[in-house]
Amino acid sequence: MKTFARLILLAILIVAAWFLWAFTLPVKPSSPTIVTLHSGASARQIAATLDSSGVIRSKTAFVLYHLYIGRRTLKAGDYLFENSATMAEVHERIARGDVYTVAVVIPEGFNIYDIAVALEQAKLCSREDFLKAARSETALIADLSPDAPSLEGFLYPDTYDFGPSMSPHDMAAMMVKRFRKEATTLGLHGDIARTVTMASIVEKETRVETERPLVASVFENRIVKKMPLSTDPTVIYAALLDGEWSGVIHQSDLQRESPYNTYRHNGLPPGPIANPGHTALLAAMEPAHTQYLYFVADNTGGHNFARTADEHAKNVAAYRKGVAKHVEH
Repeated sequence: MKTFARLILLAILIVAAWFLWAFTLPVKPSSPTIVTLHSGASARQIAATLDSSGVIRSKTAFVLYHLYIGRRTLKAGDYLFENSATMAEVHERIARGDVYTVAVVIPEGFNIYDIAVALEQAKLCSREDFLKAARSETALIADLSPDAPSLEGFLYPDTYDFGPSMSPHDMAAMMVKRFRKEATTLGLHGDIARTVTMASIVEKETRVETERPLVASVFENRIVKKMPLSTDPTVIYAALLDGEWSGVIHQSDLQRESPYNTYRHNGLPPGPIANPGHTALLAAMEPAHTQYLYFVADNTGGHNFARTADEHAKNVAAYRKGVAKHVEH
């Protein structure tokens, strides 16, 4: 009996030692570790993932602890582990959904090429992979723009928290979802593709929010009079599509044969040239009622608007005089 009692005591000591080792001793990964837990994974599968990643000491202990505290929901996502933590602390983080994300700012007026670079710089995906998704995942906006060649215009500008394991499709879908929310807020309806295309040009032409309805009115008036829009941002976009944008508009760019070249083709281009924000979309929906047909920079960050070619010529001369005066100083 003494031998049996000793064996029982030994077993208890072993279990106690294992308990202390598995449950209470913190673990610190050898290097920052991101663990991706997939939606629908069971507690056992999550425990196995954490164990193989070196975040916990025992998958069995994790499952036992999970059962003991009442099977709290363990949330999917990406988790960054870089500091010492006990198994209970790891479990609490996952139950709380304390996921790791990378904040990416997508400013108003960014096009798909700009967004692709931002995501690559954030080390979330390659530029090429995002561009591929932006061009192939048009089913995401089929009801908004059935003939869209890409998601351009529908990737709403905002600050996004992306998980490291998110695919280019997932990130694009999140931006489109944000666009839909904004469209609902604005009451966007009718020919949505046309409105977004106009808004994208307005967005690229001026950063002054109060000017945007005026800029929209200029382009609407030109369309009515069957005048070319003659807007540089569309020329730049045409060069981007051809992979030939050098950073400076050349005469060859103005002569480029592209439906996006509004110097050569009247009316709006076949699709957006950037991703507009709230005020640009609102301006496209509700342009000002004016007789303006022209505008040019005014040397202060804004623009001067004109109804006639003569008025415009005077504004252009004033702009050039201002530029020359600045260069002299």
